[in-house]
Amino acid sequence: MERKKFALVGSGNIGGTLAHLIMERRLGDAVMVDIPEKEGIARAKALDLMEGQCLSDSESAIVGTSDYAAIKGADVVIITAGVPRKPGMSRDDLLGVNSGIMKAVAPKIKKFAPKSFVIVVSNPLDVMVTLFKSVTEWPRSRIVGMAGVLDSARFRTFVALEAGVCVKDIQALVLGGHGDTMVPLPRFSHVAGAPLTDLLDQNKLDAIIKRTRNAGTELVELFGGTGSAFYSPAMSAIEMAEAYLFDQKRILPCAAYLEGEYGVKGLFVGVPVLIGAKGIEKIIELNLNEQEKKDFDASVEHVRKMVEGL
Repeated sequence: MERKKFALVGSGNIGGTLAHLIMERRLGDAVMVDIPEKEGIARAKALDLMEGQCLSDSESAIVGTSDYAAIKGADVVIITAGVPRKPGMSRDDLLGVNSGIMKAVAPKIKKFAPKSFVIVVSNPLDVMVTLFKSVTEWPRSRIVGMAGVLDSARFRTFVALEAGVCVKDIQALVLGGHGDTMVPLPRFSHVAGAPLTDLLDQNKLDAIIKRTRNAGTELVELFGGTGSAFYSPAMSAIEMAEAYLFDQKRILPCAAYLEGEYGVKGLFVGVPVLIGAKGIEKIIELNLNEQEKKDFDASVEHVRKMVEGL
C-alpha cells in the first residue's frame, strides 16, 4: 500500500518533532520545507532522523528542502512556520511578521498540494488559519486550526495533577480563540463520567482554568526566552492528522470556519468538530448556558477584532 505523504511547512522545533512522530508511528513519508536560509536546518533534521531510522520499526522517508515542489501530492500539510513567542509577548503580538509568512506560504501549498488536508499551527492561530482560507479560497472541510486539542490536553493535565488521577480517565473541553480569551468548559468535562465539581472545589477549578489559559506563557517563561511549546503542539496536530487519514470520525475541539453555527459566520473559532476522511465532516453545536455563551461570545469578538486588524 502506498504510504501517505506529509508536508511540514517549517523546520523548527514543532516541525522536527512532527517528523519524528510521523516516523515513529509509521504514518508515512514527510517533507520538511523551509525558507532557503533555513534549508540546512531542514536537511539536517531530516538526515538525523534517517540515520536513526534503522533503530526504529519504520520505513518512512524524511526529506528536508526549500523547494516547495517537493510537497507535490501531499495528503496532509501542517503549517508551523513563523516566529515563536518570547517572554512578555502574547500570541497576538506575532500577527505582523507571521501573517507575512502565511501570505507567502499559502499560494505554494495551493499550487503543489491542492487536494491536501491543511492543519495550521502558526500563531496567532485563529488569524493565521483565516488568512490561509482567504488566500486559497478552499472549502472549510479541508482547513483546520490546531488549538482546542492542545488547550484541552493542557486542561486535562492540570486536572490530573490536582486531582491525583490518571489523565487518560479525564475528558475536558476548551472552546473559543487560542489565547487569553479561550473558554475551558468544566460543565462538559469529567473524570470517568464523574463531574469535575465532584472532585475539585470551585477555587481549584478556577486556578486550573487560569493556568490553562496561561499555559503557553508559562512555558515561554520557563524556556527563558529561548523558545516556546513544541512537543504538545506537535502531538496535538498528529492526533488531528490521524483522525483524517484513518477516517476515525473523532470529535475534537479545533478552530473551524463557522457558517452560522453558534451564531457566528465567517470566522475560524474553536468548537467541537467531527474529523474523518472528508476532513471536517460536521460541526458539533453544544447547548451552552448563559455564562458559557457570554464567555464564548467574548472570545469570538476578540478573534473578530484580530481578523479585522489584519
